[in-house]
Amino acid sequence: MAIDDDNKPVEVFSGTAWQSEMVKAMLEDNEIEAFFGDEIWGSDAPMNSSSGTAGTVSVFVKKIDRQDAEIAIERYYEDITEEEQS
Repeated sequence: MAIDDDNKPVEVFSGTAWQSEMVKAMLEDNEIEAFFGDEIWGSDAPMNSSSGTAGTVSVFVKKIDRQDAEIAIERYYEDITEEEQS
């Protein structure tokens, strides 16, 4: 059974396990289903990761939710920047 194009997973974030956990929770709080793509390799086997990505964990959403997810993540970064400047 083929997955229709709107339901294909797309990566919207990649960072440390902690950052990815925060982004995933934030997306779910905004009613956007999110999941990790390389949770095990990114945190448990960083030596097997691509160059420059050791320890990273990616967050994926359905393609149909990509735009909403990117907007939510952008707001997340804006909030962090404002907190750091305070």
